Amino acid sequence: MANVYATNKANDLHGHANSKSPSDAISVDLSARRTGMSFQRTRMSADRTLMSVIRTSLSLIGFGFTIFQFFEKLRDAGTLTHAGAPRSFGLALVLLGICMLVIGIIYHTQFMLELRRTREEMVADGIIHGESRYPVSYTLVTAVILLLIGLFAVASMVFDIGPFQDGTGS
Repeated sequence: MANVYATNKANDLHGHANSKSPSDAISVDLSARRTGMSFQRTRMSADRTLMSVIRTSLSLIGFGFTIFQFFEKLRDAGTLTHAGAPRSFGLALVLLGICMLVIGIIYHTQFMLELRRTREEMVADGIIHGESRYPVSYTLVTAVILLLIGLFAVASMVFDIGPFQDGTGS
């Protein structure tokens, strides 16, 4: 497809239509800008979806860890003699939160790579300008950090290690 707005003499230095351009060149330029902005909106929507996954997995990890620690302290105090089932339930919630986070990270990464590839193709074909940055997703960075914290919580629960233990080894 020919780059309509880049061939007109009434365009600015970047090849974009301006007030002196013919109306069809202005229309094409505005359409390209709207399409470019729609990529940014789609990227932000994907970040919001990952934020939802983070919120849910954080709730599962936090609640599971709390249940595990609560029944662990009751068992250590001698109040409960068998706290295996509630502790296993707490561990299961933490593992469910971690699995959900891993799936969310994988989905987000695949979606963003495909979106970037499509955007690059459209820029190469001259359909959109592609001048705006396509930054790294800080939501993805946060999700990976939360995943590491969740894995640390599981290690703490299963192997009785970490700062959340009383040091008695019981």
